[in-house]
Amino acid sequence: MTDTTPEIRASVRSDSPYPRRWAALATLCLSLLIVVMANTALIVAAPSMLRDLQLTSTDMQWIIDGYTVPYAALMLLCGVLGDRFGRRRALLAGLAVFAAGAVYGSLADSAIEVIAARIVMGVGAAVIMPATLSLLVAMFPAHERARAIAAWAATSGLAIALGPLLAGWLLESHSWGSTFLINVPIAAAAAIASLALVPASRADHVDRTDWIGGLLSIVTVGGLVYAIIDGFHFGWSPATLAVLATAATAAVAFVAWELRHPHPLLDLARVVDRTVGAACISVLLLFFATFGVIYFVAQQFQFVLGYGPLETGLRLLPLAVAVSAGAAGSARLAPRFGTRATVTAGMAAATVGVLVLTQSHSASGFEIYLVCLLLLGIGIGLSTPPATDLIMAGFPENELGAAGGLNDTAVEFGGSLGIAVLGSVLATTYHREIAGFLSDLPFTNLTGSMAEQAELAIAAAGDSVGGASIVAEELAANPLAASHAEPLREAAGAAFADAIGQASLVGGISLAIGTLLVAAILPSKDRDMLEPAH
Repeated sequence: MTDTTPEIRASVRSDSPYPRRWAALATLCLSLLIVVMANTALIVAAPSMLRDLQLTSTDMQWIIDGYTVPYAALMLLCGVLGDRFGRRRALLAGLAVFAAGAVYGSLADSAIEVIAARIVMGVGAAVIMPATLSLLVAMFPAHERARAIAAWAATSGLAIALGPLLAGWLLESHSWGSTFLINVPIAAAAAIASLALVPASRADHVDRTDWIGGLLSIVTVGGLVYAIIDGFHFGWSPATLAVLATAATAAVAFVAWELRHPHPLLDLARVVDRTVGAACISVLLLFFATFGVIYFVAQQFQFVLGYGPLETGLRLLPLAVAVSAGAAGSARLAPRFGTRATVTAGMAAATVGVLVLTQSHSASGFEIYLVCLLLLGIGIGLSTPPATDLIMAGFPENELGAAGGLNDTAVEFGGSLGIAVLGSVLATTYHREIAGFLSDLPFTNLTGSMAEQAELAIAAAGDSVGGASIVAEELAANPLAASHAEPLREAAGAAFADAIGQASLVGGISLAIGTLLVAAILPSKDRDMLEPAH
């Protein structure tokens, strides 16, 4: 295909914006779609993978986080490299790597191979996501950027729900490998459309890369994400503490290096600016709550309420609808009431949505989760577009990649933290609440292989609500043990409801504190926030 798109090198505040920018935005949103769907589709594919590959809880955790760690760790450096070597080139390279990982994942037949595929996809995602945001800002003039970013943010919300929906539809008649393969035609379509519609864009006067700063950023973010995930889920072992210490040391070295470097990877003076800093806190905490809530609500739908993969995906759709509505509203409300009011109002709505789940109990139906998803979605839609706009506006044109990488690192780090911290609260509470029921099961008088099998079953049921669901199915199929199946389901459901309440309390309090902090830090006047960066 012949490339007919011009190259954008002028300032984003040019009086002659790129004429095909809205069609190009649709292509960027398509690229963003698969990056977010790769995480959320796995939520409903997990039970099938659990059974087919005989996964342990550790295997399942690292299948999820094999994507997250490289994704979070590499985004800042990849964003900066996109500025230097070409943002569209970065987008195309990321799509190719992502698609290759997806093909490998669809053919995998062991936990190790699936984890390896997810790592490759995470690397591709780290290249794609900051490229989409820096290209968006490069294409759109300032007066249109809020609407464009609102569409970009709405796509993220759509992908959160569309991932489980598409995966559920595929799992009705195909194996879990199809949930990987669906990304390939979408990536191909996005690549072809990018060549036709997205302009070649790169920063002026950027001919050096701060490789040492890039390496230190990878060790800092990657080590921190890994240690948090491993520590909260599997205990703070000496090895995990060593990784955490290495990440902390690298963070100190990164700050010292960036402050002295003539061309730093990330201008820290812009990061500590009150507007950019508060916007980053907002984005991080919103996705901390969102990914944590999706993590346990999807389990509640599948393992407690008994919805199939497709039904689970359909019931997560209200979140996408609410994000889209909130994003559309933010473009109207921010100019009228101010950016600070819009961002904090969205965070407050999301806080209420999370705290609603503290009232869940074993008899709760879909309705309480619907209220949570709607309020959370509206909050994300209201807050994320103006917060992202503030971050991007805080950097000059030749640092858009760094700005996009910073925003996306906040998103992914917040999501990782949410799954790790809230998931740990969830698991600890569930294990404590169900322990009494499991200790009373009449399997203690068994001997030999039957005793070993019973011990493994009890361990699986106590490990997670998914494990309890599988054990209950096996008990129901055994005439000698069938009478214990329904009591186990009921006990697991009650324990998991208590666990959701505790995790939601932690998430809601964190988000409430963050809302007050952002309201205190953000300037009250938009002209003070959106003053063009130099």
